[in-house]
Amino acid sequence: MSSIKSHGKKMKLVKATRQNRRIPAFVIGRTKGAVSYNRKNRNWRYDKLGISE
Repeated sequence: MSSIKSHGKKMKLVKATRQNRRIPAFVIGRTKGAVSYNRKNRNWRYDKLGISE
């Protein structure tokens, strides 16, 4: 990540990166498949975050 960003913008991008992960396998097992995928999954090409520069 480039260093020429404000701290707030970096933190928003870091949070979005953390949210964009798949859910762990133990969660699928613990919920007996009721939770099987991440509904907040986002692709960097066509789902934009709306963070201005």
